[in-house]
Amino acid sequence: MKNYPIYGKENIDPAALEQMETAMGLPITVTGALMPDAHVGYGLPIGGVLATRPDTVIPYAVGVDIACRMCMSIFDMPKDAVENHASELQSLLMKHTHFGIGSTTNEHHDTSLFDRPEWDAVRVVRDLKDKAWRQLGTSGSGNHFVEWGVVTISEGAFDTLPAGEYVALLSHSGSRGFGGSIAETYSKIAMAHTELPDQSRHLAWLDLHSEAGQEYWLAMNLAGDYASANHHEIHNKISGAMNLQPIVMVENHHNFAWQERLFDGTEVLVHRKGATPAGAGVLGIIPGSMTDPGFIVRGKGNSASVNSAAHGAGRLMSRAAARKAVDRQEWERLLFDRRVTVIGSDVDEAPMVYKDITSVMSAQTDLVEVLGTFQPKIVRMADPRERPED
Repeated sequence: MKNYPIYGKENIDPAALEQMETAMGLPITVTGALMPDAHVGYGLPIGGVLATRPDTVIPYAVGVDIACRMCMSIFDMPKDAVENHASELQSLLMKHTHFGIGSTTNEHHDTSLFDRPEWDAVRVVRDLKDKAWRQLGTSGSGNHFVEWGVVTISEGAFDTLPAGEYVALLSHSGSRGFGGSIAETYSKIAMAHTELPDQSRHLAWLDLHSEAGQEYWLAMNLAGDYASANHHEIHNKISGAMNLQPIVMVENHHNFAWQERLFDGTEVLVHRKGATPAGAGVLGIIPGSMTDPGFIVRGKGNSASVNSAAHGAGRLMSRAAARKAVDRQEWERLLFDRRVTVIGSDVDEAPMVYKDITSVMSAQTDLVEVLGTFQPKIVRMADPRERPED
């Protein structure tokens, strides 16, 4: 078994540790790391970072929601606007965001992504193009959100943004049904071509020199750009409706695979499933919960963590457990005390089902530098009747 660092091990459940050990034992594994927000996922735990041989990719180590990402727009608005203009900001969310597995929209800001030849290069991608078009500018269910909040920027964090407090729009979503279908299709192909024990069958890989491997790589990268376009649709529509452009935008994705080199020059394919890229100088966003702060960070390029960091607080309990354990009145009191308005969602996304974000951040001070904090104030998520897809 290869050695690998575990950040915040005291807050990681044994099942996630077992999953990571299984991944580290694969014959294609070079190195890896486990982030402090880690919890159980399919194959690789969420919060797992796995570097494999450069010619191998594991679809389930990328994740079902390919290129799920964060995007933040910071506006030159006083922080009081979140309360003084709450109804207008809520209306903007209601008009320009759409949530749920089957959510679609007919209004688009920029569809130039669909002019790219990749959409016609592979049959699976081609068959999903219409669906992707309809879902451009929409968000998923589960832990996906679009929210207004107050961002506090530290001194010297940005050359173009003085220290202070501003209003910001933060979104979390991925590549929608397009990415999910790509993940399902190529995970099945990988499992059919890779013989593995039952406990590691979801870690089946594709050879990037094979036809299926090349198809998945093309589709995965297209899903990454599509996920970014989804966020930009939302942010552009809202900023356009306000007639106010953001002064800074920060975004990153955390379900993806990258061709990289380790500190010793070894070429690898780095899978970050629910982990934020944190190479030297790389900006990212690590959210907390609907009542707890998120963080704007700059990566320190820590080679031990494979240039990675956490992607959020990480769940403490499953959704089924949350529905049994969380007291709805306690959740509502917490929202009232923190002066947070939530549109949609349910107890399975209540703040108490997540780890303490301050503990998660304190476990990775060697991985990222904090540039600012984001406090949610108006949160929109999917209808509670929606099946979670995160």
